[in-house]
Amino acid sequence: MKKIRVQFLLFVYNKTQKLYRTYFKKKKRQWQFTEKQLLEFQEDSLGRKLGEFYKRHGFTMIPKMENHDVHHLITGCGTNFEDEIAMQFLLLGNGKLNAHLLAAIVLGSIILPEYYKIYIKAYKKGQSMRPFHQWDFEALLWQNFEHLKDFIQQKNTTVLY
Repeated sequence: MKKIRVQFLLFVYNKTQKLYRTYFKKKKRQWQFTEKQLLEFQEDSLGRKLGEFYKRHGFTMIPKMENHDVHHLITGCGTNFEDEIAMQFLLLGNGKLNAHLLAAIVLGSIILPEYYKIYIKAYKKGQSMRPFHQWDFEALLWQNFEHLKDFIQQKNTTVLY
């Protein structure tokens, strides 16, 4: 039964993703890097980690949706449907609000309600993090990934002089 529900969500996602990019990401431009170029970044950088993420999962970059993939890395949210919905809850807790996000949360909550506790936990995690949902991560690709992640999660990073 879960398989059918997930297939329905996948169908809805595939039908709405292009509309989302067209209407909600009008002013945003796609990144100027390829998956291969990301793998050439310094080993501990955000860019390299993102390139490894694409390679590990067999994903390709979707124009104007690159920040979404960084959100997976920063938050530790997986890529299956219940994790995608949890990440939307996390982003809502972090202050992001738009029609596409709300639709994903409502539809995901109705179709996969057995993950409700995970969704609430993700929402609270988003509230506890520094607001990052509007950051331009392309400009941060050279930064140390762990330091960036720690900063967003409000952890203290060690400063070496």
